[in-house]
Amino acid sequence: MKRLLIVSTALLLNCTATPSQKSSAMQDNAELLVSESQGGTDVAGFTMIKNEQEFRNAIKGSFGLIGLKKEPSVNYPKFPRNKKVVLYHMGIFRSGSHRVTSIRNISVKNRVLYVEVPDAATGGMEIQVLSNPWFIFAVPSDYQFTSVELKYSK
Repeated sequence: MKRLLIVSTALLLNCTATPSQKSSAMQDNAELLVSESQGGTDVAGFTMIKNEQEFRNAIKGSFGLIGLKKEPSVNYPKFPRNKKVVLYHMGIFRSGSHRVTSIRNISVKNRVLYVEVPDAATGGMEIQVLSNPWFIFAVPSDYQFTSVELKYSK
């Protein structure tokens, strides 16, 4: 069973279709930078991260650094240069096992960025806790999109 989340940040004002950007190299162009099972928002959505400071602020909580007066020496992931960086909140789940471990494929069609991730295995024993997973990934800077669609695959 495939689940599909569609999130759009703006209404498309220009309804002209853009050419599809899809190739086998697109999988190599997606870079998963940070992925956490907690700390996201209750509603699925995405934001663009524009610089190193926004990037560090977004991932600070995943390193347990919020509220510290003096920030310890932390080996943050590097902020990618010449790429678009996306923070994606997956929404709320009823188990604690949701987390993106890899990006299988990406493509852009009609100004929608499609991100294919592995489907989380379900069934059996699961941690029963509300979770708000999120992840940060980078795509080539020439990708033109106004929404992100997360697709799960086996």
